[in-house]
Amino acid sequence: LAVLLFTFFIVNFVVIRNKLTGANSYTILFFALLMVIFPETLTDHNAILCNFFLLLATRRIISMRSLKNVKNKIFDASLWILFGSLFYDWAMLYLLVVFIAIYIYEPKNLKNWLVPFAAGFVVFMTCYGFLVLTGNQDFLFRHYQFSIKFDADYYLNWVNSPKLIIYTLLFFMLSIFSFLKLGKSGVGKIVTTRLIVFSFVIGLLLNVLISTDELHPILLTFFPAAVLMTNYVEWIKRDNIKEIVLLFSIFIPFIIFLSIMILK
Repeated sequence: LAVLLFTFFIVNFVVIRNKLTGANSYTILFFALLMVIFPETLTDHNAILCNFFLLLATRRIISMRSLKNVKNKIFDASLWILFGSLFYDWAMLYLLVVFIAIYIYEPKNLKNWLVPFAAGFVVFMTCYGFLVLTGNQDFLFRHYQFSIKFDADYYLNWVNSPKLIIYTLLFFMLSIFSFLKLGKSGVGKIVTTRLIVFSFVIGLLLNVLISTDELHPILLTFFPAAVLMTNYVEWIKRDNIKEIVLLFSIFIPFIIFLSIMILK
């Protein structure tokens, strides 16, 4: 519970510090509402812990756009992702976001490309040393199996399938809208949005690879989705329309939640 509560603080810190949205609490609101739509994510402790570390990594990746202390930020981001992968082995795919950020911001410096491997060595030695002390040396070999746990029944379930389809379609519609709106806002915001969208895609891929009745990595997509939802609301100029959108955004998740509880 403490990690979950601190996650909301990290979400707010990332969006405000990196100016992903305006100075408001919409991102936290949408992040919480997505948990209402997908309440099963709260039962997956691995998802909560993995998401926490990925948020810390996201903070460092996005801050790379300042081009200051790039190597430190690459190292930190890689470190947090690798710690997150201790809860979901497939979360290591998020290192692709780090490499994409390197390619975008500072690709000509060869040392930048080697930093994630240095972070990997540090995490391995730290974890292995701890595992030796606890007599559990084979944990890493057992954990990093990268096995696919695709559960067709999970996606054929009448409750899960419509939610995932609508959620995914809504996100990509917002992505297209964001790129169209950002066309005249400069390259910086477009690049940041691309990284956010790519992060969502990887989270969606993890959801396909390892979703079961016990594992719910869809939580990993909530932050990028909440950011784009916030941007959409902020772009609405008329206050009355904005209020209507916010009211619907609040009521619909609770209607979905109550409907599922009643029909189960």
